[in-house]
Amino acid sequence: MKIAILGLGYVGITAAACLASQGHEVIGVDPNQTKVNAILDGRSPISEPGVEDLIAQAQASGSLTATTAMTRDVASCELVIVCVGTPSAVDGSHSMTHIAEVSRQLAELVRANPATRLTVAYRSTIRPGSMEELIQPILESVLSDVKSQIELVYYPEFLRESSAVKDFFAPPKIVVGTADGQASAVIDELNKGLDAPVFYVKYRESEITKFVDNTFHAVKTVFANEVGRLCVQLGIDASEVHKIFVSDTKLNISANYLRPGGAFGGSCLPKDVRAFQHISRTSGGNTFMIDSLIASNEAHKSFLFEYATRNLEHGSRVLLLGIAFKDQSDDLRESPNVDLARMLITAGYQLSIFDPHVEPQNLMGQNLGVLSNSPFIRQLLVDRKSAEDTEWSLVIDTRGTIGNYSITAARIVDINRLA
Repeated sequence: MKIAILGLGYVGITAAACLASQGHEVIGVDPNQTKVNAILDGRSPISEPGVEDLIAQAQASGSLTATTAMTRDVASCELVIVCVGTPSAVDGSHSMTHIAEVSRQLAELVRANPATRLTVAYRSTIRPGSMEELIQPILESVLSDVKSQIELVYYPEFLRESSAVKDFFAPPKIVVGTADGQASAVIDELNKGLDAPVFYVKYRESEITKFVDNTFHAVKTVFANEVGRLCVQLGIDASEVHKIFVSDTKLNISANYLRPGGAFGGSCLPKDVRAFQHISRTSGGNTFMIDSLIASNEAHKSFLFEYATRNLEHGSRVLLLGIAFKDQSDDLRESPNVDLARMLITAGYQLSIFDPHVEPQNLMGQNLGVLSNSPFIRQLLVDRKSAEDTEWSLVIDTRGTIGNYSITAARIVDINRLA
């Protein structure tokens, strides 16, 4: 395949070297003459293990060249990969100057070569909505019929510096964003032979991927360091705590607790987080992220209420499916669903609650205390027949179990599957 790489930074250089090593004919384009000269001399302009050897081999075989200008050779490519930088602007946003300029230049090149048919894949990290609200309008301002000449794809990269070559050939995943969320034949051909899960999604889902990944990597690092600081303050061996923590791949290092959905609650998480925060405050741990957990959880409860009741008329009949904090449990202690019920009542909705596992006469201990503090639960609980025989304006499913019942509603919201 003939491929042009626009932007020869870490991502672009690595892509050019790796693709050329696979036998593709690669043209690197960058306005920096020093970078271009290095490639033409068979050298790498960056320090990255394995890249210089691949560039030297590609130069020797004639599969890699470079230029400072977007020449007609780019228009003759089957695939153009955009890897220009999106550095931080003063306000913290990504500066899209390079993205906008390279998009305009590419559109001008295609207009000057009407027979051009390109797949253009953007790999730069960009704000969700950029493909539809920035890049596509720029192309449309120059080209009368973009779709007939350009297949526009967002194709994020997952390369780490110092292991970029290894990551290129063994990515953790492949994400392909298109206008309709369908596959791109050119990108599929490019990735033939790679062993990784593939996701075909629309532009915005693909654009947000790198933000989610990188922010989570930051969260893990900050969490580990906050725990480490606290351990030092308490005279605890942080390395031993780390060994214990990462050994648990069932709950800790796993996909559990990572699906967007309901707020956390129950008898353990809220009280233990609060106690951990107190330990930090009294020992000088300065655990700012851990200290924010309860406040963020409370904000999420309010968000779920707004999310579920948007465009719902006051006074509407609402069924809350599940009041205990977890399915197949009658544990009401610090259940976020109790808080949601309070919000619904306060907002003036006609609320009923159906939870097949909660029977007031069987509650005891602290669970009975919840009923004392929230007597509306006892009054609003309905049985299965009432839940199924009533026409509801809204059902808020806190469990994802509504499919087990014959419940009729104008609208159903599963708060464990935000969409």
